[in-house]
Amino acid sequence: MISHSFRSIDDPGLAEEYLRLVGDSDEYGAILVVNELLDAGVEPQRIMMDLIARTQARVGELWAENVWSVAREHAATAISERALAAVAARITVPPTRGRITIACVDGEWHALPVRLLCEMLRLDGWRTDFLGASVPGPHLVSHLHQTGPDAVALSCMIATRLPRAHAAITACRSAGIPVIAGGRGFGPGGRYAQHLGADAWAASAEEAVRRLARNWPPHSADPQLSAFLGDEEYTHVVRHRGTLISTAMDTLMRTYPRMRGYNTRQMDATTEDMTHIVDFLASALYLSETQIFTDFVTWTAAVLEARGVPAVALRVGLEAVRAQLHDFPTAVAMLNAGAQLVK
Repeated sequence: MISHSFRSIDDPGLAEEYLRLVGDSDEYGAILVVNELLDAGVEPQRIMMDLIARTQARVGELWAENVWSVAREHAATAISERALAAVAARITVPPTRGRITIACVDGEWHALPVRLLCEMLRLDGWRTDFLGASVPGPHLVSHLHQTGPDAVALSCMIATRLPRAHAAITACRSAGIPVIAGGRGFGPGGRYAQHLGADAWAASAEEAVRRLARNWPPHSADPQLSAFLGDEEYTHVVRHRGTLISTAMDTLMRTYPRMRGYNTRQMDATTEDMTHIVDFLASALYLSETQIFTDFVTWTAAVLEARGVPAVALRVGLEAVRAQLHDFPTAVAMLNAGAQLVK
């Protein structure tokens, strides 16, 4: 139960109180807060972005800092989804702009950001088809042929999904539907979105609403920008992914003595980390963008430090993958760039 009534989105203590509610899995309290704000005349868009979205970003930070567990983060996300649904249920806007399909690319499971986008676009007068998380490319294309939308909004939060994002963007444009991309997986400023053939990119739901409201569809991107991605080094890493991971784990066991005392949970977490090293390397090779890999290493080092894992473990992991790719100069250069960031 919340401790007091909020009349404004700018009320002192609102963000802290709402974070406490989602952190305690208090669905009733969270929904009561958003309803009180709506009753007080606060615009639903501000509740969605200034409260729900901002709190969700903080939830992610608390997980990365090892303050909240994965379970608590998932539970809080579920409460945010329910609060968003409560806001959406209160507001009805007739569609006047057109129809848009909204989806996460195949393998992308962070659905709340696109759900927020869906509701923001609906409030702006769009007819929205929300397909949710991890939509396989063929299913997406089938939906486009059935419905003929004016645009597709694709979300990619993790850079390892970029090759699949490229496939989805290519399929959408082949169907004659322009694509607006979003999500931090497309890199700082969306630098990888155009490279993958997207017609536009937006840094936030508000920016996407503005972008779609004017001069849409935009001038089509040059198809040659994305025609030839993924070389022999990328192909080798993807084709030998399992071997790269298992061999690196064997090397870690021999060269990092502390790992011999790991329990099952710690071993599973280490395997997951090694998998991420290989998958982020593959995406960096696919686009020939070293920053994809170095950004991942910087983020991973901070996450591992928060969990008490010494930097040497990450460095040994990078070296274990590099040792298997000595005949592939671009991959080696990317791994070296990552290793230089690990103090």
